[in-house]
Parts: sequence; C-alpha cells; structure tokens
Amino acid sequence: MRTVVDRPPASGERSWDLWTTTARVVVQSPDPRALDAAVAAVHRVTSAIDRACSRFRPDSELMARAADLDRGCTVSPLLADLMRTALGAAEATDGDVDPTLGAELISLGCDLDRRGAAPRPVAHGDGRRAASGLPRGSAERTPRWRDVELRGTRLRIPAGVVVDLGATAKAWTADRAAEHAAAASGAAVLVSLGGDIATAGDGPAEGWQVLVKDADEDPAQVVSLRSGWAVATSSTRRRRWEHDGTPVHHILDPRWGVPAAPLWRSVTVASATCVGANTWSTAAVVRGSRAVRDLSSRCLAARLVAADRTVIRTPLWPEDRGDARMP
Repeated sequence: MRTVVDRPPASGERSWDLWTTTARVVVQSPDPRALDAAVAAVHRVTSAIDRACSRFRPDSELMARAADLDRGCTVSPLLADLMRTALGAAEATDGDVDPTLGAELISLGCDLDRRGAAPRPVAHGDGRRAASGLPRGSAERTPRWRDVELRGTRLRIPAGVVVDLGATAKAWTADRAAEHAAAASGAAVLVSLGGDIATAGDGPAEGWQVLVKDADEDPAQVVSLRSGWAVATSSTRRRRWEHDGTPVHHILDPRWGVPAAPLWRSVTVASATCVGANTWSTAAVVRGSRAVRDLSSRCLAARLVAADRTVIRTPLWPEDRGDARMP
C-alpha cells in the first residue's frame, strides 16, 4: 500500500528500509525543520520496539530474557504493552490473530530472510496456489496464547511457546510513531510501515490521499483518510517463499499452524488505530469466506481483493470514485 502526496501538497517525505519492508514519513508543515524532527521521532520509536521484542536480535528483551520468562518475571512497560496488545488481538478475534505462532513460522522458513539465508521467493505472478490445506499428517493445533500470563508488567511465557508479535507490533509502532512524530514536529504526519499506515496532527483538511494497492497487478483505489485515522493491509501476496517446494505465505491459520487459504489476495481495513485495522485485516485473511460478513457486522470499513482480483467492499468502504472519502 502506498501514499499519494501530490494532493494536498506535503512539505516533505523520507523513506528507508526497515524490518524487511519500507518505512515512510510524510509531513505537512510550513516549518522546514518539521520533517527532520518527525523522522528522528519515528527512529526513536522503531529502535525502542526493536530492542524490546525483536525475535531476530539475541539482545532484545524478549530473547535475552527467555529463560526468565519461562518462570515469569517483571519486564519493561514497553514489552508489557506490546504483549498486552497482542493478547488483546487474540482475545478479540477468538484466537485468529495468535502471537504464539513463532515456532510454526520458523519451521516454514520464515526466519531465513532475517538470518542471512534467504528462502526461495515466489514471484507475485506465480500462478500456483499457495499452501492452503493441511500438510499430510497434520493435526489441529492447540492454541497457546491463553497460556501466556501477563499481570501488570509481570510476564510468563511457558517453555515451548515461541512468541512472534509481528501481527500487532508493527501496527502498534505505526500508531505510536505517528503520535510522537506529530508531537515532536508540530506537523500533520503520516507514518507508513509497509502495509500499516497511521496519521496524527492537525490536517490536512482534504484528508491524506492513500493509494490502496498491494501487488503491481492488483486493482487500485485512492481514498481520502482523515487525520487521526489509520489503515492496514494484510496480504497473501507479500512475504511469500517456497518451503519444501510448496509456495507459502506468512499469515498462518492458528488452528493448524499453516498458511491461511489464499481466498483473498489482500484485505485492507480502516480504523481509529492501526492496531485495530491490522488485527481485523489479518483475521479476515484467516477467516476466508466469512470475512466480509464478519467485517460488515463489526461496522468496519474494509476492501477485499479476491484471488481473481475481484474487489469486494463492506458498506462503510467508499466506492471507487473521484472523491472516495473514508467515513
């Protein structure tokens, strides 16, 4: 998902590589110092998140304190907040967004691109169906997120449970980064971390112009997102690779611990927070054919692109026209 900044004019923007995706900061302000201040604030937030919960840093709090966490220990307020957010997403979605799928992701080779041995990628145009059924001999997985104990800042992660906060931590970061960047710069700010976009600050009056488009060959739509709102896209076309000769993607069905059936190429949800948007876009991919009904019943604005590139919208998502304003 990309942002369009030619309408209304932005005073500056900057992009850089972050967490196997692209971070982007856009500001609207007459102050030429606003962009530098906003970017510095975003770097501070992302660095703090990385130190708290990265599975790919042995010195992150989550990894370095693994032995203590088996028994239960007091953790930083930041790690506690990130874990609380992840467990809240699991509770809200009846476990469809599960932060305890780390072992399954590792077994599928998801970590290889972060550990220096890149998995074999699958081109976006590959016509083969991504893994969607159970591997031979698989049994229904026992959910483990309810076994994680969090009381205040005391956290216990039982032995054998591998936590991966990827489904919520990046969205949480986008929310906090936008807030901190707006406060530091005094500007209207948009922060994009891959498919997670959060906004903060006063304006622009016409709304932020967001281009909703996942893969290059997918149908596109520009929507107007009012400041203070967020939008997130979950995709079965990004972060795809081959595992034992089978195309797979990174959004797992927690019931079985395998990639969710790719009924949807992508699901985009708008919400008051990026965490909320990402929680429900991820759950929609997992829920497959139930997604449109579930999103509509929750009065969520959502746009779903089916495997054949048909676009389906919930009632609150605007039609594709010149002035597609989010409600």
